[in-house]
Amino acid sequence: MFSELDEATTPTCDATDCDRPLGDPALVFETPAGRREAHECACGAVTVTVVRPDSSH
Repeated sequence: MFSELDEATTPTCDATDCDRPLGDPALVFETPAGRREAHECACGAVTVTVVRPDSSH
């Protein structure tokens, strides 16, 4: 499921006045509750994305 989401979406920077697409995460933390990815942008901001598995909805 996580790989399907990764293929379907591209995270973008969440900083004010920045909407750059983000590449591979610098840090990934995965638990049964979901996956968290920290993406570092060229502007210096860090954006964290959270994906929960289908079974936790």
